[in-house]
Amino acid sequence: MKTKIFCDIADKKTIKKFNKKKLVKGFTTNPSLMRKAGAKDYKKYSKEILKVCKKKPVSLEVFGDNYFEMKSQAIKINSWGKNIYVKIPIINSKGNFTGKLIKELNHSNVKLNITAVYTSAQTKKILSLINKKTRVIISIFAGRAGDAGKNPLPQIIDSIKIAKKFKNVEILWASVREPYNYLQANQIGCHLITIPPSIIEKIENFGKSYDQLTRETVKTFLVDSKKSKFKI
Repeated sequence: MKTKIFCDIADKKTIKKFNKKKLVKGFTTNPSLMRKAGAKDYKKYSKEILKVCKKKPVSLEVFGDNYFEMKSQAIKINSWGKNIYVKIPIINSKGNFTGKLIKELNHSNVKLNITAVYTSAQTKKILSLINKKTRVIISIFAGRAGDAGKNPLPQIIDSIKIAKKFKNVEILWASVREPYNYLQANQIGCHLITIPPSIIEKIENFGKSYDQLTRETVKTFLVDSKKSKFKI
Protein backbone atom coordinates (compact mmCIF):
# COMPACT_ATOMS: atom_id res chain seq x y z
CA MET A 1 0.00 0.00 0.00
CA LYS A 2 1.43 3.37 -1.03
CA THR A 3 -1.18 5.55 0.66
CA LYS A 4 0.11 6.65 4.06
CA ILE A 5 -2.25 6.51 7.03
CA PHE A 6 -2.59 9.38 9.49
CA CYS A 7 -4.66 8.82 12.62
CA ASP A 8 -7.43 11.38 13.12
CA ILE A 9 -7.63 11.87 16.89
CA ALA A 10 -6.76 14.31 19.68
CA ASP A 11 -7.06 12.03 22.71
CA LYS A 12 -3.59 11.76 24.27
CA LYS A 13 -3.91 8.14 25.43
CA THR A 14 -5.04 7.05 21.98
CA ILE A 15 -2.21 8.98 20.32
CA LYS A 16 0.28 7.28 22.64
CA LYS A 17 -1.12 3.87 21.64
CA PHE A 18 -1.29 4.53 17.90
CA ASN A 19 2.07 6.32 17.77
CA LYS A 20 3.62 2.89 18.35
CA LYS A 21 1.96 1.40 15.27
CA LYS A 22 4.11 1.23 12.12
CA LEU A 23 0.96 1.53 10.02
CA VAL A 24 0.33 5.03 11.40
CA LYS A 25 2.62 7.64 9.81
CA GLY A 26 1.23 10.77 11.49
CA PHE A 27 -1.70 12.44 13.26
CA THR A 28 -4.36 15.00 12.39
CA THR A 29 -6.47 16.95 14.86
CA ASN A 30 -9.05 19.73 14.72
CA PRO A 31 -10.85 21.96 17.27
CA SER A 32 -13.81 19.54 17.43
CA LEU A 33 -11.55 16.59 18.27
CA MET A 34 -9.68 18.73 20.81
CA ARG A 35 -12.95 19.63 22.53
CA LYS A 36 -14.07 16.00 22.52
CA ALA A 37 -10.75 15.01 24.12
CA GLY A 38 -11.41 17.46 26.96
CA ALA A 39 -8.81 20.09 26.08
CA LYS A 40 -9.28 23.34 28.04
CA ASP A 41 -6.04 25.12 27.21
CA TYR A 42 -5.30 24.70 23.46
CA LYS A 43 -1.58 25.49 23.68
CA LYS A 44 -0.95 23.35 26.75
CA TYR A 45 -2.90 20.41 25.38
CA SER A 46 -1.21 20.61 21.98
CA LYS A 47 2.23 20.60 23.59
CA GLU A 48 1.26 17.53 25.60
CA ILE A 49 0.37 15.78 22.33
CA LEU A 50 3.72 16.80 20.89
CA LYS A 51 5.52 15.31 23.89
CA VAL A 52 3.91 11.98 23.02
CA CYS A 53 4.45 12.25 19.26
CA LYS A 54 7.89 13.79 18.75
CA LYS A 55 8.78 12.61 15.25
CA LYS A 56 5.69 11.83 13.20
CA PRO A 57 3.81 14.73 11.56
CA VAL A 58 1.06 16.31 13.66
CA SER A 59 -1.53 18.68 12.16
CA LEU A 60 -2.84 21.36 14.54
CA GLU A 61 -5.54 23.72 13.36
CA VAL A 62 -6.05 27.44 13.81
CA PHE A 63 -9.50 28.48 15.04
CA GLY A 64 -9.51 32.19 14.30
CA ASP A 65 -12.03 33.44 11.76
CA ASN A 66 -10.20 36.35 10.14
CA TYR A 67 -6.82 36.90 8.53
CA PHE A 68 -5.12 38.51 11.55
CA GLU A 69 -6.35 35.95 14.09
CA MET A 70 -5.44 33.00 11.89
CA LYS A 71 -2.00 34.38 11.03
CA SER A 72 -1.15 35.05 14.68
CA GLN A 73 -2.31 31.59 15.72
CA ALA A 74 -0.52 29.91 12.80
CA ILE A 75 2.84 31.51 13.67
CA LYS A 76 2.50 30.47 17.31
CA ILE A 77 1.44 26.91 16.50
CA ASN A 78 4.32 26.53 14.03
CA SER A 79 6.81 27.49 16.75
CA TRP A 80 5.80 24.55 18.95
CA GLY A 81 7.66 21.87 16.99
CA LYS A 82 9.42 20.88 13.77
CA ASN A 83 6.95 18.07 13.05
CA ILE A 84 3.93 20.41 12.98
CA TYR A 85 1.69 21.06 10.01
CA VAL A 86 -0.48 24.12 10.60
CA LYS A 87 -4.06 23.48 9.48
CA ILE A 88 -5.65 26.40 7.66
CA PRO A 89 -9.23 26.18 6.33
CA ILE A 90 -9.55 27.15 2.69
CA ILE A 91 -12.19 29.74 3.63
CA ASN A 92 -13.42 31.34 6.85
CA SER A 93 -16.99 31.06 8.14
CA LYS A 94 -18.03 34.02 5.96
CA GLY A 95 -16.83 32.27 2.81
CA ASN A 96 -13.74 34.42 2.30
CA PHE A 97 -10.84 32.60 0.60
CA THR A 98 -7.76 32.39 2.85
CA GLY A 99 -5.38 32.53 -0.11
CA LYS A 100 -3.44 35.54 1.12
CA LEU A 101 -2.62 33.80 4.40
CA ILE A 102 -1.83 30.49 2.69
CA LYS A 103 0.63 32.22 0.36
CA GLU A 104 2.34 34.20 3.13
CA LEU A 105 2.75 31.21 5.45
CA ASN A 106 3.92 28.93 2.63
CA HIS A 107 6.53 31.44 1.50
CA SER A 108 7.64 31.78 5.14
CA ASN A 109 8.46 28.05 5.18
CA VAL A 110 5.50 27.08 7.37
CA LYS A 111 4.31 23.53 6.59
CA LEU A 112 0.57 23.68 5.92
CA ASN A 113 -2.40 21.36 5.89
CA ILE A 114 -5.11 23.16 3.91
CA THR A 115 -8.39 21.78 5.23
CA ALA A 116 -12.12 21.75 4.35
CA VAL A 117 -11.32 21.35 0.65
CA TYR A 118 -13.94 19.64 -1.54
CA THR A 119 -13.12 20.29 -5.19
CA SER A 120 -10.22 20.14 -7.62
CA ALA A 121 -10.99 23.77 -8.49
CA GLN A 122 -10.13 24.67 -4.89
CA THR A 123 -6.97 22.57 -5.16
CA LYS A 124 -6.01 24.51 -8.29
CA LYS A 125 -6.46 27.83 -6.48
CA ILE A 126 -4.17 26.64 -3.69
CA LEU A 127 -1.51 25.41 -6.11
CA SER A 128 -1.48 28.78 -7.89
CA LEU A 129 -0.30 30.45 -4.67
CA ILE A 130 2.32 28.15 -3.20
CA ASN A 131 5.99 27.54 -3.90
CA LYS A 132 7.49 24.19 -4.86
CA LYS A 133 9.63 23.81 -1.76
CA THR A 134 7.66 24.09 1.48
CA ARG A 135 5.55 21.02 2.24
CA VAL A 136 1.78 21.30 1.80
CA ILE A 137 -1.05 18.84 2.46
CA ILE A 138 -4.40 19.45 0.78
CA SER A 139 -7.19 17.69 2.69
CA ILE A 140 -10.22 16.78 0.59
CA PHE A 141 -13.27 15.87 2.65
CA ALA A 142 -14.45 12.82 0.74
CA GLY A 143 -16.69 11.40 3.47
CA ARG A 144 -18.62 14.61 4.03
CA ALA A 145 -19.06 15.01 0.28
CA GLY A 146 -20.47 11.48 0.17
CA ASP A 147 -22.80 12.29 3.06
CA ALA A 148 -24.24 15.05 0.87
CA GLY A 149 -24.85 12.64 -2.01
CA LYS A 150 -21.80 13.69 -4.03
CA ASN A 151 -19.12 11.44 -5.52
CA PRO A 152 -15.76 12.70 -4.21
CA LEU A 153 -13.56 10.44 -6.35
CA PRO A 154 -13.43 12.62 -9.50
CA GLN A 155 -12.41 15.62 -7.38
CA ILE A 156 -9.64 13.70 -5.61
CA ILE A 157 -8.36 12.06 -8.81
CA ASP A 158 -8.23 15.41 -10.61
CA SER A 159 -6.51 17.03 -7.62
CA ILE A 160 -3.83 14.32 -7.66
CA LYS A 161 -3.24 14.92 -11.38
CA ILE A 162 -2.89 18.68 -11.15
CA ALA A 163 -0.63 18.42 -8.09
CA LYS A 164 1.87 16.10 -9.80
CA LYS A 165 4.16 18.99 -10.74
CA PHE A 166 4.50 19.84 -7.04
CA LYS A 167 6.78 17.31 -5.32
CA ASN A 168 6.15 19.12 -2.03
CA VAL A 169 2.35 18.67 -2.19
CA GLU A 170 0.37 15.67 -0.93
CA ILE A 171 -3.35 15.09 -1.43
CA LEU A 172 -5.12 13.71 1.63
CA TRP A 173 -8.42 11.78 1.71
CA ALA A 174 -10.25 13.16 4.75
CA SER A 175 -13.44 12.30 6.67
CA VAL A 176 -13.21 8.54 6.17
CA ARG A 177 -16.42 6.58 6.65
CA GLU A 178 -15.36 2.94 6.23
CA PRO A 179 -12.20 0.79 5.99
CA TYR A 180 -12.71 0.24 2.26
CA ASN A 181 -11.94 3.94 1.72
CA TYR A 182 -8.30 3.06 2.42
CA LEU A 183 -8.25 0.64 -0.53
CA GLN A 184 -10.00 3.20 -2.72
CA ALA A 185 -7.45 5.86 -1.79
CA ASN A 186 -4.60 3.50 -2.65
CA GLN A 187 -6.19 2.51 -5.97
CA ILE A 188 -6.34 6.11 -7.18
CA GLY A 189 -2.85 6.98 -5.92
CA CYS A 190 -3.90 9.30 -3.10
CA HIS A 191 -0.82 10.22 -1.04
CA LEU A 192 -2.42 10.29 2.40
CA ILE A 193 -5.59 9.29 4.21
CA THR A 194 -6.59 10.31 7.72
CA ILE A 195 -8.57 7.67 9.60
CA PRO A 196 -10.13 7.43 13.09
CA PRO A 197 -8.69 4.77 15.43
CA SER A 198 -11.66 2.38 15.26
CA ILE A 199 -11.35 2.11 11.47
CA ILE A 200 -7.56 1.71 11.58
CA GLU A 201 -8.07 -1.32 13.83
CA LYS A 202 -10.44 -2.81 11.25
CA ILE A 203 -7.88 -2.21 8.50
CA GLU A 204 -5.34 -4.16 10.56
CA ASN A 205 -7.70 -7.15 10.30
CA PHE A 206 -8.00 -7.05 6.51
CA GLY A 207 -7.73 -10.45 4.78
CA LYS A 208 -10.74 -12.43 6.00
CA SER A 209 -12.38 -14.63 3.38
CA TYR A 210 -16.05 -14.38 2.48
CA ASP A 211 -16.58 -17.77 4.19
CA GLN A 212 -15.07 -16.41 7.42
CA LEU A 213 -17.24 -13.32 7.24
CA THR A 214 -20.36 -15.42 6.64
CA ARG A 215 -19.66 -17.69 9.64
CA GLU A 216 -18.84 -14.77 11.93
CA THR A 217 -22.03 -12.96 10.93
CA VAL A 218 -24.24 -16.02 11.53
CA LYS A 219 -22.54 -16.69 14.89
CA THR A 220 -23.11 -13.09 15.96
CA PHE A 221 -26.84 -13.36 15.20
CA LEU A 222 -27.01 -16.70 17.02
CA VAL A 223 -25.25 -15.40 20.14
CA ASP A 224 -27.47 -12.32 20.29
CA SER A 225 -30.65 -14.37 19.89
CA LYS A 226 -29.59 -16.65 22.77
CA LYS A 227 -28.69 -13.70 24.99
CA SER A 228 -32.14 -12.22 24.29
CA LYS A 229 -33.78 -15.60 25.07
CA PHE A 230 -35.97 -15.28 22.00
CA LYS A 231 -38.71 -17.87 21.47
CA ILE A 232 -41.20 -18.34 18.64
